[in-house]
Amino acid sequence: MAVKIRLTRMGDKKSPFYRVVVADSKSPRDGKYIDLLGTYNPLTNPAEIKIDNAKAQQWLKNGATPTETAKSVLVKSGAINEDKK
Repeated sequence: MAVKIRLTRMGDKKSPFYRVVVADSKSPRDGKYIDLLGTYNPLTNPAEIKIDNAKAQQWLKNGATPTETAKSVLVKSGAINEDKK
């Protein structure tokens, strides 16, 4: 089973709010998920990010692969250390 860390869309029309979840790669975007890591609200200035970094690092250590957007959110929260070269 391929496990991904990705965003699930919540909120009303034209006011998105996202949950950062761990899900099977074959499940639908807003479908069933394995674990909830936190939330991401892009509408506030600056964007509000609440992630359980310890839980996210544990899932990454166990082999979960983040999507591009989820990776950028995890980098901003501090769960992933992005080296600047």
